[in-house]
Amino acid sequence: MILFHLAHQTRRYGDLRRAIGNVSDKVLIQQLKELEADGIVDRLDFKEIPPRVEYSLTAFGQTLAEALKPLCAWGTEHMTEVEKLMSQRSVPRPSR
Repeated sequence: MILFHLAHQTRRYGDLRRAIGNVSDKVLIQQLKELEADGIVDRLDFKEIPPRVEYSLTAFGQTLAEALKPLCAWGTEHMTEVEKLMSQRSVPRPSR
């Protein structure tokens, strides 16, 4: 989801969080840090109060976004079938 939204434009943190939807700040920040460490996402901190930070894809991240386009198209084309399969799946509980 992060790559999808950043592939279209640079986003401020709050805008990105709203675009992605149901995600905690902790998880989103962790994912953004990992993507930044991997050279996929660029973080620009304006060093202002209140904080203003923008995220964008690096050139390397853009190549990944391009590579994922066919997968996104497949998911969109088969969304009904995928949702049906996901609703039928039971989540096994780990044994202790």
